[in-house]
Amino acid sequence: MAISMTLQATALRINQFYRLTKPRVVSLIVFTAVIGMFMAVPGAVPLDILLLGTTGIALVAGAAAALNCLVEQKMDAVMARTKGRPLPQGKVSVPETLFFLLIVGGIGLFILYEWVNELTMWLTLGTFVGYAIIYTVILKPLTPQNIVIGGASGAMPPVLGWTAVTGEIASDALLLFLIIFAWTPPHFWALALYRKKEYASIGMPMLPVTHGDQYTKLQVLLYTVILCVITILPYVTQMSGLIYLVSSTILNGIFMYYAIEIYRNYSDQLAREAFRYSILYLALLFVALLVDHYFFL
Repeated sequence: MAISMTLQATALRINQFYRLTKPRVVSLIVFTAVIGMFMAVPGAVPLDILLLGTTGIALVAGAAAALNCLVEQKMDAVMARTKGRPLPQGKVSVPETLFFLLIVGGIGLFILYEWVNELTMWLTLGTFVGYAIIYTVILKPLTPQNIVIGGASGAMPPVLGWTAVTGEIASDALLLFLIIFAWTPPHFWALALYRKKEYASIGMPMLPVTHGDQYTKLQVLLYTVILCVITILPYVTQMSGLIYLVSSTILNGIFMYYAIEIYRNYSDQLAREAFRYSILYLALLFVALLVDHYFFL
């Protein structure tokens, strides 16, 4: 009985540290990085690079998420969406979190340096600094354009996947970066619209708080238009073919519907649905890229 209780307590403890890594967010990061790997080569990705590159990128992304939780723990305790996280709940301490993220991030960087390539390691480190420090510490509390500027870090995973396989940055990899970069503002501003009061309560200068709902709704619409144009570029540059073009057209049509409805007939429920769809949108868009890539081999 005592051993069983000890094992259960240990499992719960491990789960708290796992939650610090924001696994749902990291899963999308890792997914787009893996797609970047497959898009970089005409055939199969070498198994060792696939496994080690994915592991290294995932570990560093998890460490960045843990640092984000550490920096924002007081704000997280106020917001309904985040107050259940391990730090606000007192399930893990500040020193434990710091030790955890340094170990996890350090192992991830070592894996990338030792068994993938040096360029990917440095780019991943730069992404960590961009997200966990420049975005979280500097931009987020300073400017309502935080998500636009800081979105560069969130758009890096497919580039990291690409360089893990090829050891170099190519124009096609930058197209994948550009897609996520344009996707980020309408994705997060939909969330910010229906969470505006929570952001206002902690003094976070998110766009709806500083510029109002109407301006934010217009920006969601404009950035969605930009996103739809950018997602055509893989077909224009012959990076992808008809499967991707048809798929992206359908996905963009649905996204545009949400953006137009948010602008014309806003409701919190609509913004919530748009936010959820935007996550599915990005995943399906990258799946379409992958299917198209191998279908035309």
